Amino acid sequence: MDDDDKRIHVILGDDNERTMQNSSRYRSYLLKNLSLPIIVTGTEDFPWEEPYVIGGWDQREYEKLKKTNPSYRDTFELQALGPPNEHEDIIARVKRLSDGRVFEIELSWLCCDDKQCDSYVLLDDYGVWHTNY
Repeated sequence: MDDDDKRIHVILGDDNERTMQNSSRYRSYLLKNLSLPIIVTGTEDFPWEEPYVIGGWDQREYEKLKKTNPSYRDTFELQALGPPNEHEDIIARVKRLSDGRVFEIELSWLCCDDKQCDSYVLLDDYGVWHTNY
């Protein structure tokens, strides 16, 4: 087991499959251990952005859409954690720092930009769990 697997095991034990029940358990753990609000950004392009980032779609349209949609390049304040959605991913309520717009984004798509942030490992481990288990 590597370090993130050990930390995930502490949270979920041997039953660490990605299920709605485990997502709810993970959410409870994060609510107790994260000091909200924290500053986050995207781990990679959000699903709506993919055709623009790697698919060659119109860049002017992309720039226009980024004004009303969250972008992985934006900086957000993570304000709250909602219940898991149908993808067993915790819903994060975030406020974009540049204009104050509020969005709901799946938590596995977010990370602390600052690796020195106390919450960096917590969010990174969650992303590892959600993606790999």
